[in-house]
Amino acid sequence: MLQVTVSEKTIGSKSLLTDISLWVSDNEKVGFLGRNGTGKTTLFNIISGKDIDFNGEVTYSQHESLMATSQEHHDLNGTTIEFVSRRLPDFAKLETIIRTYPDHMGDDLKKIHTYTDALEKFSERGYYEIENSLEKLFDAYQLPKSLLTQSFTSLSGGQKRLVELIAIQLAAPQIILLDEPTNHMDYLAKDAFIEWLKTVKSSILVISHDRDVLKNVDRILELKDRKIYSYPGNYDKYLAQNAVTTTNAVNEFSTNEKRIANLKEQIVFAKARAATGGPRWVTLYERYERELRAILENHEKPSFWIDRQSATMLKPKTTENYEKFRAKNIHLHQTSDTKTASMLLRVDKLSLGYNGIPLLRDVSFQLSGGERLHIVGRNGVGKTTLVKAIIQTWQGTTPDTLISGGLIDCSRSLAISMYDQEIDPNLLDMTLHNTIEAIYDAKSLPINEEQIKRDMANYLFNPAADRDVLVRNLSGGQKARLQLIRLLVGSPNLLILDEPTNHLDLPSIEELENALAAYGGAIVYITHDSYFAAHIGGQTLKL
Repeated sequence: MLQVTVSEKTIGSKSLLTDISLWVSDNEKVGFLGRNGTGKTTLFNIISGKDIDFNGEVTYSQHESLMATSQEHHDLNGTTIEFVSRRLPDFAKLETIIRTYPDHMGDDLKKIHTYTDALEKFSERGYYEIENSLEKLFDAYQLPKSLLTQSFTSLSGGQKRLVELIAIQLAAPQIILLDEPTNHMDYLAKDAFIEWLKTVKSSILVISHDRDVLKNVDRILELKDRKIYSYPGNYDKYLAQNAVTTTNAVNEFSTNEKRIANLKEQIVFAKARAATGGPRWVTLYERYERELRAILENHEKPSFWIDRQSATMLKPKTTENYEKFRAKNIHLHQTSDTKTASMLLRVDKLSLGYNGIPLLRDVSFQLSGGERLHIVGRNGVGKTTLVKAIIQTWQGTTPDTLISGGLIDCSRSLAISMYDQEIDPNLLDMTLHNTIEAIYDAKSLPINEEQIKRDMANYLFNPAADRDVLVRNLSGGQKARLQLIRLLVGSPNLLILDEPTNHLDLPSIEELENALAAYGGAIVYITHDSYFAAHIGGQTLKL
């Protein structure tokens, strides 16, 4: 259905993609993953035709239709229904014929045939039922039906992404490109999406680090070291195959490293002996140099990553080599004084709402050091309202959503830090360097140039190249890592996490999970990532 070859794609002086080749078969569901910044979205833009500045070719039949989700939306005029309608194949053309031809076709047989053909196609494609179809999908994705008649520009970023996905589902093109489609979905919406993914008769290439999505694909492509690697099967099978191929690559790289070190020693020795030892040592010296050049020509360290479960099964020597050479992951702040068994937070018979109308009633729980609470619920049920009320109380103000009493009791020792999905707008036009400095200043903590560089390096930023980049120009993954810096600066003993795995790649998600497992304070978290929830564990509060 789709064949893509990219011999080279450069951005500035940087070669991002080299000798890329991929295909997607008829009705095949393919997951597409890779570390943040490797070029996944760039490759999607090439496939969809948004980026034509590359060497290579994208091939699919002219009889096949291709649709892709977009990070930006420029065709924003009109209502949401009109936005969706414009995305449907031939909708505008057919609708114009049906609306205008009765006024001028008269007895013209050709026009009458065009008109009746348009009526048939409009009916066959379900366009007469477009509003009913949209309402059903809006229900599935927890979107208010009132948005249908609103201006599309008035929707939030997450709502626009969901509406675009709905438009693609209604259009049912033969080839679909999806970029992180579940980032703004609650658990029921995600279930609806996954069910559609499994049953739709289209070829799909989906960028995702959502393990629930990757568990339901037919094949996984990984973009690594500017190359594409293909793994038959779903996420679990990918992990098993990746462990084998990475183990072999680690051992081969380690063997070459040792051979390079030995050759360098032999070259030094042979060169010294060649001065007085005759032609034999000259020949050896030249042979060693040729061998060294041949090895170095193809000796570039690959990106090594093995999931934590597979890594526990490695042989000791392989484990030693893997730890020595593996890809660098984020290194989170570890606070040393967060462990406490005392009660940090108690919520008793709490009711919250707006304008006197309850959104949630009689919520009760308590948290001590080391405990975890998973808040579960559909979008709009009050998860964020509850979290904001807790933070307002901790800050010494009465929540404006409080209804009919209820209690939020914060310990005097409570120190909260919250992970938000959205960056503070006041930080967007600051450089990364100044933002990190501002994060420390906001918590009245000392900061110096050395600490800022250390934080950048620990969270996979380049202290030299990234220091002056504006926060608004960071990628989604980079913004997520910046939020992690802000989360763990200081010594919080209660972390509140709102969808922390959005935009993080798989190694970074595991690194976050490992750090949180060792964290001694309490954690309240909101997530629709079932893998993340299973790893963090704790009580569940379902709203």
